[in-house]
Amino acid sequence: MPRQRHSAGFPPWLKTRIPAGREAARVRDVLSSLKLNTVCGSAQCPNLCECFHRGTATFLIMGPNCTRRCGFCAVDKGPAQPLDPDEPSRVAEAAKLLGLKHVVVTSVTRDDLPDGGAAHFAAAVSAVRAAVPPATIEVLVPDFQGRPESVDTVLDSGPEVFNHNVETVPRLYPAVRPLAYYVRPLEVLRRAGARRDGAVAKSGIMVGLGETLDEVKSVFADLRRAGVGIVTVGQYLSPSRSHIPVARFVPPDEFAQLEAAGLAMGFQAVFSAPLVRSSYRAGEVLARSERSPHGR
Repeated sequence: MPRQRHSAGFPPWLKTRIPAGREAARVRDVLSSLKLNTVCGSAQCPNLCECFHRGTATFLIMGPNCTRRCGFCAVDKGPAQPLDPDEPSRVAEAAKLLGLKHVVVTSVTRDDLPDGGAAHFAAAVSAVRAAVPPATIEVLVPDFQGRPESVDTVLDSGPEVFNHNVETVPRLYPAVRPLAYYVRPLEVLRRAGARRDGAVAKSGIMVGLGETLDEVKSVFADLRRAGVGIVTVGQYLSPSRSHIPVARFVPPDEFAQLEAAGLAMGFQAVFSAPLVRSSYRAGEVLARSERSPHGR
């Protein structure tokens, strides 16, 4: 279970009820028996109980420890572990056991690997495709330090969605993402967005870190120029006192404004709400994009 934040000071739109039922226990049992990590738990996602209750989870591959120390992220930092060659097949088995119709696979950042883990991602996509042929597959990847060959390795494996988060506005990168720089995510996404016959490119941004709405809209414009089709926007929540504090709780009406602005710019789908995360209800968001008049 993730560490629970004290929510007494949260505005009412950020308080959720924990659903009852046995499905969440079944999801935990499958993940535990197959020794799989999820970003739901590692990143302290506020939607963990809801998603597990709905029988879904986002798989976190390549170990529990990240090689970067971003100021917003709850994922553990520490020495990287050797890749587990059986992990892709276990992810596929879990997807089959859970009956997933849309499978989301993400990872820690592995700057220690020559390809950043791209081949491991591709192996996971291939394994899931073989085990659950009808399912759509979404990858939420690190930046691979901008290596185009690593991006191509993942794209060539055939996911329906290629997701890479820009996370915040360029002005805040030094504090929020000190080992990254704003142009790199755009380059990664542009490479995915240029492949019109392949995956739809997707990206996400957090708000509440001190950005302005105009800065977020400027990021939207950059993402559209990079060929991104789907964008998500959610409220940043600080995982602990050692992480970047929340600058502001953004009210729901501003999320609605951002969704309207993004759709007006031509995105196929914009999912903007306080508790939205990049893989939250990802299958529904993909379906929404496919029904969009902007097409795929």
